Amino acid sequence: MGTTSQLEIEGTQVAVSNLDKVLYPKTGFTKGQIIDYYVKVSPYLLPHLKSRPITLKRYPNGVEGFFFYERQCPPHRPKWVKTADVPRKEGGEIHCCVMDSLAALVWAANLADLEMHTFLHKAPAFTKPTAIAFDLDPGAPANIVQCCQVALQLKDVFSRLKLKCFPKTSGSKGLQIYVPLNTPTSYEKTKPFAHAIAEGLERELPDLVVSKMTKNLRGGKVLVDWSQNDAHKTTVCVYSLRAKEHPTVSTPVSWEEVEAAAKKKTPLVFEAEDVFKRLKKHGDLFAPVLKLKQTLPRLGGAPIRS
Repeated sequence: MGTTSQLEIEGTQVAVSNLDKVLYPKTGFTKGQIIDYYVKVSPYLLPHLKSRPITLKRYPNGVEGFFFYERQCPPHRPKWVKTADVPRKEGGEIHCCVMDSLAALVWAANLADLEMHTFLHKAPAFTKPTAIAFDLDPGAPANIVQCCQVALQLKDVFSRLKLKCFPKTSGSKGLQIYVPLNTPTSYEKTKPFAHAIAEGLERELPDLVVSKMTKNLRGGKVLVDWSQNDAHKTTVCVYSLRAKEHPTVSTPVSWEEVEAAAKKKTPLVFEAEDVFKRLKKHGDLFAPVLKLKQTLPRLGGAPIRS
């Protein structure tokens, strides 16, 4: 059994254990460092988690060990960890955890919940996304360079539609593009819209883009995954760690950085320490996703090229 101690987090006692346990063997990154990362990044992360149910993705023996998803918030949770009732696809409800406080975030990190995966809506408005998300996923030998090229094409499309969009790394191989809405809408509108955008790009750039999930279509191309725009799907939250060899983070980037990566073929990969340097320099580049109000255009009004 490992040692357990108590941390006082904003007046709440949070039990933590095995802080020296290495969860990223290639780098020696420990559970204590993971908790420290989430504490330090919390002023920027918590606003993006607020009121959004999450799926826990737990790695009790580190990133090289087995992992499991925990959609139902564990019954042993402290009473100060909030939950939200999320409808199941097959009927009934799941009581998901909501990370509305730093104490809850530390509690989840102590459970080796390395990654924070959120819905695109807030509780209890389960049918009303606040943004549209596209996950740009490269099929080898395509990589982040091709993702950046596709992202710039997406930005071009949205510029013509008078919509702003914001890029972040997935923390894995790809890039994700968010179009903030923060106005009344529904998944019944956003999902077909996202699908139409992805199919339009595929028609325009058939050698670079694929919009279907089929694995054998994806070699050397970038999947523009529009399917995340669904009431039952979660996407990795900005500033979340990822369970990779290194403690990489889903990090907001500027469009200038995306352009540079597309031209110079330099990777956009950021680890926990890099994030704090970036926050000091740029602040939260993803802050507009929380507040910028934009209206979804009607389908059929999505030009790919002028």
